[in-house]
Amino acid sequence: MQRLLVIDDEASILKAFERAFTTKTTEVLSAKCAAEGEALFVQAQPDVVVLDLSLPDTNGLDLFKRLREIDPRVPFIFITGHGTVESAIEATKLGAYDYLFKPLELDEMRALLDKAFNLSRMVRVQPLLADEEGPMDGAVADAIVGRCHAMKEVYKAIGRVASQNLTVLLLGESGTGKEVVAQAIYHHSARSKGPFQAINCAAIPDALLESEIFGHEKGAFTDAHRQRIGKLEQADGGTLFLDEVGDMSPMTQAKLLRVLQDQTFERVGGNTPIQVDARIIAATNHDLKKLVSEGLFRSDLYFRLSVVTIHLPPLREREGDLKVLAEYFLRRYSKEFGKDVRTLAPETLEILDRYHWPGNVRELESVMKQSLLTARGNVLLPDFLPPLVAGDRNADSQSDASGFLSQQFVAERLEAGSDNLYAEAIAIAERQLITQVLAFTTGNQLKAATILGISRVTLRSKIKSLGIDVSQFT
Repeated sequence: MQRLLVIDDEASILKAFERAFTTKTTEVLSAKCAAEGEALFVQAQPDVVVLDLSLPDTNGLDLFKRLREIDPRVPFIFITGHGTVESAIEATKLGAYDYLFKPLELDEMRALLDKAFNLSRMVRVQPLLADEEGPMDGAVADAIVGRCHAMKEVYKAIGRVASQNLTVLLLGESGTGKEVVAQAIYHHSARSKGPFQAINCAAIPDALLESEIFGHEKGAFTDAHRQRIGKLEQADGGTLFLDEVGDMSPMTQAKLLRVLQDQTFERVGGNTPIQVDARIIAATNHDLKKLVSEGLFRSDLYFRLSVVTIHLPPLREREGDLKVLAEYFLRRYSKEFGKDVRTLAPETLEILDRYHWPGNVRELESVMKQSLLTARGNVLLPDFLPPLVAGDRNADSQSDASGFLSQQFVAERLEAGSDNLYAEAIAIAERQLITQVLAFTTGNQLKAATILGISRVTLRSKIKSLGIDVSQFT
């Protein structure tokens, strides 16, 4: 259960947050003043705090400073009127996650809270070397699971580099666990009490990525109505994780190189050098050496980033780990899905072994979740596997979405007490739709994005999250 603490003196705001964000997995706590909010912060240990800058008994910024001394890892989102813009910016400089102006937009707040909860999990919960045989439920931390030789080398590398103040480059295909390894390095480092910021460079348009990392000054571009503090500045004294760094534009690469050289940068539209002390952990699924040879990635930046390089093996090369990982995910999610599936039938393991796993561990996790939707008993049988993994690729790409979203499917999820049925159904439908469109365009992502009516960045993000192997269509 994740906890959201909202501190605001307006009763209507508190009620709106309770109605909009209270779910089976999220508890919303309310406080009308600073004293009440501070007491709840200590008692309930929330994962994210939404804080009004104008409170009846104290200034919100002063309260923020006190709460940061208690636990500096909690993301704070400020809500404020236009009269306190400077205070909001000052709060961001001091480590606040972000700020929004009243009146609040629900969709904008929901998106921001999703990111803040994810960051809170990464910062507050240390990834574990999982006990593959122990009990498990959906509330556990992210875990690094594996017994193969290649993964043992990864464990050793984490141990060697974590305590060193060195730049680290994580290489591996999508879904191999680069983010979890970055978390592990952070949590075992001397900077573990400092801030942790994460940016997915592939999920942010080029025009906005530079501002997201370095911030911008008021008037720097058309929509820059106020100064914004970037994630690099917020990570001062801590760690900045740059996922999919191979997707950076040349301009952003140049600015990042300067940071690695002398720990200084300038906000977009600014000319004042800003000193920062942040450790950089970068990750990519691209072959950076090839990008360097093609002139798409700076060679000097590559050498700066790869002071220490950790290679994460694809799932198909992790001999013996498939069964360990699959049973780990079954134990982890069985309670959430209202099932008691503990192991795989030998025939099921044979089918999983034959599959190529283009989406790696992330795809296996998704497959185990899908399998739990229809599973019965304590053993996962082949009949419970989704068609794509079971080898029926044509059926998967040509089938009707109504076949997946049958009355039986909905009834089973209702019986299991699902509180995320819409997202589960949409994920299944999205996978089918995107797979079929990519097959039609023979893997041309730009053409597929045009047909789907979404941006290429959005399509790439969905392909990654759904574990779709684009190479099968080319």
